[in-house]
Amino acid sequence: ELKQHGTQDIFVLCTRGEFIKYRVPNLIEAYQQHEICVHHYPIPDGDVPDIAMCCKILEELRSCLESNQKTIIQCSATFTGIYLSLTVAACLLLQLSDTLAPQQVIDNLRSLRGSGAIQTIKQYNYLHDFREKLAAHLATKGTALRSVSR
Repeated sequence: ELKQHGTQDIFVLCTRGEFIKYRVPNLIEAYQQHEICVHHYPIPDGDVPDIAMCCKILEELRSCLESNQKTIIQCSATFTGIYLSLTVAACLLLQLSDTLAPQQVIDNLRSLRGSGAIQTIKQYNYLHDFREKLAAHLATKGTALRSVSR
């Protein structure tokens, strides 16, 4: 059905254990059989990616969206529409706009997806600290790149 709706890329933020728990152990293979490009990042439900992984996810996600590809972000709680997938979407919004405040992004996602969106304290704090962590990560990455070039 996703393919029929034009889905080209899917970001799957589930662990193999979650595939088994939800009785879809071959989900990635099923997507691939339907020629949907899978970006698999196993992050346990309720958790957050480390900043390096988040940057990688956002880089790939932006590439898909800039190419006008129909893209889905899925986590194990996607079955209810909340949690990690919305945390990643919120990070993308925060990265794309310096004028959006973290609470504004959270409130907007909650108005679209329900009051349960961004439920865990860990995810809430992650969004509020996202820009600071991103800046620190990029500064470290820039230092590493300069060191290599010398």
